Amino acid sequence: MLDHTKAFGGFSVDDLATAKTFYGDTLGLPVADHEMGLLALTIADGGRVLIYPKGEHHVPATFTVLNFPVPDVDAAVRELASRGIEFLRYDGFDQDENGISRAPHGPALAWFTDPAGNILSVLEE
Repeated sequence: MLDHTKAFGGFSVDDLATAKTFYGDTLGLPVADHEMGLLALTIADGGRVLIYPKGEHHVPATFTVLNFPVPDVDAAVRELASRGIEFLRYDGFDQDENGISRAPHGPALAWFTDPAGNILSVLEE
């Protein structure tokens, strides 16, 4: 009934031009203009995430919309911080001075937001 090979995700932002600069230039991800006036991020195995504008009606996601597995979370956090990204701190999580959580059950990870306030993470593979 459903073709999982054609499924895709999506989330909103308040400004597409700002999102394109952030995802393409700051994060270095493959971002393309989509024919419907959206942005398309190419992710694992050719999958896509569509980013659509909601302007003043945008409400940032209160959950992590994208997770980026990395071989070395410390190196990734240092690199992202050098690009101006600030990492979030959450009550109840033991995070180091760089914002990295190293819970005993799960990967080391750190959260940050895009310019629209959507939550993203880097986590150690």
